[in-house]
Amino acid sequence: MTDLSAGLTADLTADEARRIILRAQGFLGAPARGGGVPAMLRRVGAVQLDTISVLARSHELVAYARLGPVGRSAVEGAYWDAPARAFEYWCHAACVLPIEQWPLYAFRRRAYRERRYRWHEVPPVVDKVLEQVRSDGPLTTADIGGAKNGGPWWDWSDTKIAIEFLLDIGEVVCTRRVGWRRVYELAERAVPADLLAQDLSDDECVTRLTTIAGRSLGVATRGDLVDFTRVKGRHAAMLDEALLSGAAGLVPVRVSGWPARRGAPGPETPNAWADPGALDSEPRGRHRTTPLSPFDSLVWERARAERVFGLNHRLEAYVPKDKRVHGYFAMPVLAGGRIIGRVDPAREGATLVARQVGFEPGGGRARAVEAMSDALWEAASWVGCTDVRVERVGAPDLEAPLRAAVARGPRRPTR
Repeated sequence: MTDLSAGLTADLTADEARRIILRAQGFLGAPARGGGVPAMLRRVGAVQLDTISVLARSHELVAYARLGPVGRSAVEGAYWDAPARAFEYWCHAACVLPIEQWPLYAFRRRAYRERRYRWHEVPPVVDKVLEQVRSDGPLTTADIGGAKNGGPWWDWSDTKIAIEFLLDIGEVVCTRRVGWRRVYELAERAVPADLLAQDLSDDECVTRLTTIAGRSLGVATRGDLVDFTRVKGRHAAMLDEALLSGAAGLVPVRVSGWPARRGAPGPETPNAWADPGALDSEPRGRHRTTPLSPFDSLVWERARAERVFGLNHRLEAYVPKDKRVHGYFAMPVLAGGRIIGRVDPAREGATLVARQVGFEPGGGRARAVEAMSDALWEAASWVGCTDVRVERVGAPDLEAPLRAAVARGPRRPTR
């Protein structure tokens, strides 16, 4: 890597960039995994939420992927606890965010308030719902009249539309859940006073979020940063200015093999941005071997996953069954800092079922088989399964070795 002390642009190989990304995301080296789930949440900056639950819900899988078989109650406690340690809001998607980031989303709350519409028209009952939370909160949608009118999932009741709009504009906040139901409380009661008192401009919000995105991603293109923060229009222009002015604290880098920046004059032009702290030392240490949620920030953006890992992946849960290639909830499997394959998991009682296993081309095939077996057995132990069964294997030459490796059981004690 180029020494930045002279103000030079760093030149990175694609492999160096990949290892920096893995360390930044908490998959490489013990220090990157210190501090448990709360530190993990601050490190990645945002944990995407999703309703699908196979082995576990995605927000649990994100913590497990980095920390190993951490207690699931510890995961829930780090996300939804009292006093508030995190809150739910719109970042890359619906995400759990460290509570310290509350002031940074003022720009988005203001935009929603000005627009007064997102997926639905805001109903007249919004003031009544706010008063109900003020007098009786914290409340769930069941407490305020239910979430649906009885039709499809998007056929929300007026009270559900109202409470979600109040969440969008920051009058209420979700800092905990009961089961999988949001609990809504007045922001003034749930968010620490020192955070509520901060009044940041849109520029300040976007600049600081760009810094967080860059630190979380380690090395990122401009498109990666926009995807993480989901800014557009004038807010995307603020992100660009924060990068070019240096206000975001990220430095330009050239990553060989990554596409040239759109409109750049030639190959010598920087094509990415990096957290300067991530460039200070070579990433070293032990890699995690683990299945990844498709919603994990390591792989959640398809173009980035393909650029960094050569992984062409999409969630097939909403694809008709007969058209699926890798399975309903195929999880990329990380080992040795690379994606070695995918597994579509399920549970049947105390058995983790690998409905379909596929291997990526290249690399050490025998090593990939052992790593896949390790990943399956550790995940099984974490969710309380005592057996692993493999149903289909997409690579005929590796089917017998994988079945034999799984039959031998875990190679190391599971925790």
